[in-house]
Amino acid sequence: MLGLLIILVISWAVLRFIEKKNIDVLGVIPYPNRILQFFIGLVFMMFLCLLMVAAETYILNVKWKQKETIDYSLIFQSFIYHIRSALTEDLVFRGAILYVLIRRIGSKKAILLSALCFGVYHVFSYGMMSEGVIPIVYVILVTGFTGYVWAYAFYKTKSIMLGLGIHLGYNFLMTFFYESYPYGELVFVEMSKTSLQDWNWVIFNLSKGLLPSIFTLVFVNYLIKSKSILKSKSSQS
Repeated sequence: MLGLLIILVISWAVLRFIEKKNIDVLGVIPYPNRILQFFIGLVFMMFLCLLMVAAETYILNVKWKQKETIDYSLIFQSFIYHIRSALTEDLVFRGAILYVLIRRIGSKKAILLSALCFGVYHVFSYGMMSEGVIPIVYVILVTGFTGYVWAYAFYKTKSIMLGLGIHLGYNFLMTFFYESYPYGELVFVEMSKTSLQDWNWVIFNLSKGLLPSIFTLVFVNYLIKSKSILKSKSSQS
């Protein structure tokens, strides 16, 4: 919590002294429409993740076992943990710095730079520096594209709320099924699955890594065209 507070203070200072703007240009104040954006992103991504899990279950013939006892307090703790971590990352990569870059170098370059930094960041956060070139490129490609979509959502909606909901939805839902630190396999445990080889493995993992972001980009563009639910009280010029 202290780290999040420090990031908010730094964000305020960057915006105040560099752009002469209030921190609300990031869309962090929870006006009703921004709350709507957050929940739209959250519900959409949780539903999409369930579809992806179902597809993986079918393709790999995954056998799941539901836990005999579900710890709902642990699920709640996971939710709080992931909303804090998602908000922290969003403020760093899709917050004040991105806002300044959009104004100084243009939206296209700024969003691409934000995406690249997000991808490289995950190489370090996943502890992959000792891995080969191909796994590192894969992580940068997949997480970088994800960061691109979320940065694009920030630019178009002028708020971090839609991207935050999408971010939280993915991280939180996946803890129901897969191993993850510090929370994972909260509801189901994977017992067995079919192993893919060669190009089948490559195609499957690229699809698993990229398709959620592709579908999300299509969804965000649909929301942008609908306009009414994405109106914001702040503006980026």
